[in-house]
Amino acid sequence: MSTARRERVTSPQTRIALARGVRGVRRPLPLPGPPDPELARRVFAAQRRALARTLGLLALVLFGTSGLIAALPALDRVTLGGVPVSWLVLAAATYPVLLVIAVLHVRTAERTAHAERARCPRHAGGTGRAAWAGPGTDGGGSAAAPPWTTEGGSS
Repeated sequence: MSTARRERVTSPQTRIALARGVRGVRRPLPLPGPPDPELARRVFAAQRRALARTLGLLALVLFGTSGLIAALPALDRVTLGGVPVSWLVLAAATYPVLLVIAVLHVRTAERTAHAERARCPRHAGGTGRAAWAGPGTDGGGSAAAPPWTTEGGSS
């Protein structure tokens, strides 16, 4: 085995940059604000109301399941396939219900956002897309979605 020292090979530009000791500070790019702040506030308020309903339903399911098991101690004595029914209620009934609640909440939030956009007179024909005049447009507001959404820009 050779005892020669290994030499690090770098590009000339890297050597120059390392010799200067100047390293660029990485800063996150500023996030663009919403094109319509009033619409964003209305959507946020409507989605908060939906969130309050969802949290209430989640609390009802979780505390209700615990209350049911506490109120019916016989569920601990009854077994199904060697597993107490109280465990089955927790594992096999509660989590699917929580999943359904989560899916319904996401659908409600999306519907709320689309409904608020459709009610807004500034949006192009109620299509749910903001009339966005960004770089490369004539400033008159094209029907194209802004680049920070999934509908526009490159991804």
